[in-house]
Amino acid sequence: MIEKITAEQTAQMEVYRDKWIDIGLSCEPMNFEAAKSAMVKAYEIAGLSAPTQFYAVASPTAAIELIQKLDSSLSSVDIFNEFIYGCHEASWLSYYEYFKDVCGVQDCAKLDGLTEYAKNAGWASVYEDVVVIQDRPEHILFDDQGRVHSETDAAIKYRDGTGVYMWHGVRVPAEWITNKSVLSAKTALTWENIEQRRAACEIVGWAQVLRELDAKTIDVDDDPMIGTLVEVTIPDVGREKFLKVICGTGREFALPVPPDMTTALGANAWTYDLDGDTLRKLEVRT
Repeated sequence: MIEKITAEQTAQMEVYRDKWIDIGLSCEPMNFEAAKSAMVKAYEIAGLSAPTQFYAVASPTAAIELIQKLDSSLSSVDIFNEFIYGCHEASWLSYYEYFKDVCGVQDCAKLDGLTEYAKNAGWASVYEDVVVIQDRPEHILFDDQGRVHSETDAAIKYRDGTGVYMWHGVRVPAEWITNKSVLSAKTALTWENIEQRRAACEIVGWAQVLRELDAKTIDVDDDPMIGTLVEVTIPDVGREKFLKVICGTGREFALPVPPDMTTALGANAWTYDLDGDTLRKLEVRT
């Protein structure tokens, strides 16, 4: 039993953290042969006969299609729920590899097969004699806050063109990204899922959405770059306040602000984490 770790062992935590973040976010093409060997090891460690049939596919979608051809009795939901997440198991495999390598806990070696697999491929489906190995994504895109996001493409995209469309961490229908003209303010405001509804409003643009709502003006500043504070009722959400503002490029934006805002100046200052007097004195804002 380990009751205490040394300073040197503690320092290695950051090393393993960074190593496994890179593994989890890797978009390098899979090493199919190394992944096969790793999966054989995983079976053997588990006391199972090694599989003899291995398939390589480009994505989770391709894996489901292949497996259903091999066994039509399996539903896509069942197949998906039984995926092994390979490189995306990084959050917990890193923990066990650290304690094996750095602290000498040899029981953790029982995970060597899965650990090696995670370093070489994406997700997998494992059966008695069949293993379907998936490639890693072609790309994974993020916003400036580290949320999975893309305004123009699948945020997680595979090499066969399939992918997952995300808006600041919220999964959205593909057409909201690929064909934004199909998304109207009315659709955005009445979408059933609240998180997707907010994403839809952001995609359409809050300024356009507010034009279609019965917005109540709370305060108008003489400076259009300070803007106009309005209050609206959003279905299933309630009353919320927004600051309509003209930016330096001349484009109109609507920014959600806290409900306790009473003036456009105060709301604008809040977006910069400043007080109103300081904001008013600024000559240039971006």
